[in-house]
Amino acid sequence: MCDGHNKRYKHFSPTLGCSMTFYIYSHPSPSPSHKFPVLYWLHGLTCTDENFIAKSGAQRVASAEGVALIAPDTSPRGLNVEGEADSWDLGVGAGFYLNATQEKWKNWRMYDYVVKELPKLLIDHFPQLDTSKASIFGHSMGGHGMDDKFLHDQLMPHKFEMACRSVDAPLLLRLQPGYDHSYFFIATFIDDHIGHHSQALRL
Repeated sequence: MCDGHNKRYKHFSPTLGCSMTFYIYSHPSPSPSHKFPVLYWLHGLTCTDENFIAKSGAQRVASAEGVALIAPDTSPRGLNVEGEADSWDLGVGAGFYLNATQEKWKNWRMYDYVVKELPKLLIDHFPQLDTSKASIFGHSMGGHGMDDKFLHDQLMPHKFEMACRSVDAPLLLRLQPGYDHSYFFIATFIDDHIGHHSQALRL
């Protein structure tokens, strides 16, 4: 697809105590020494590792920008923890990219999986990827998840905008009227986001 390949991988995760799947989209390397920078995508609630790869159309711009896309699953699966599938916003499909603090949910250590285990797995098994040049983005729960390592409180864009104006600081704040929270929104603006990350990585 778009001169590249969507490949799905499965491995046992010691961090989560279960098998996990993730997708890599990349295209053939122009030389044996060439490595692709990495963009990690974190999915939203109820998603699997497949949603972004199947619905976003991100492969075209990723191929043009010369980056690889990494799309992990959203939670542990198959552990049969009582209540894990009772609610759409807690349990299976809802790991929130955090480490759980209650014993019942001890396998829900998605922060450690995304921040520690998965990058090491990529380093060890995918030499065509340059994980030293990496960025992270996401949608919904994944948009929150990519901020977990950096932010302690909820963003308040309107207050941030007012603060920037008060000190005459430049700001690009994009709100998209007429769009909802769906993959139509993602597919419409994904080129801009991948372009932003590519520029930040100085590609």
